[in-house]
Amino acid sequence: MSAAIEVERSFKTAWFAKAARKALIEDGELCDAIREAAKGQADDLGGGVFKKRLNKNRHRSIILAKGRRCWVYAYLFAKKDRANIDESELKAFRKLAELYDRKTDSEIARELAARELVEICNDRQA
Repeated sequence: MSAAIEVERSFKTAWFAKAARKALIEDGELCDAIREAAKGQADDLGGGVFKKRLNKNRHRSIILAKGRRCWVYAYLFAKKDRANIDESELKAFRKLAELYDRKTDSEIARELAARELVEICNDRQA
């Protein structure tokens, strides 16, 4: 049995991609953070929603991974701007996590083609 944590596919939403670019957060850091989250090194907010620190602890990200088949960066905020998401946002992210969990490969492919999602790491291609 391998000790490596396999993360099938990881994405960022178009909104997150723009926010990460402004914050100077590169895809390599995002992929490393996903692998850490898969090992339990993130705040599990329940319902497939995780909070992970990025950019030397200057930013917080919200990652959706209900079934852990795919991981989706959905939201980014600076620690200096806010401490956390509120309860209504958490409920919305949990619903969104369920939605991503139900998406088929063809639905994901359409979102990639439309640039609504950007794939950042895919361990199946390693």
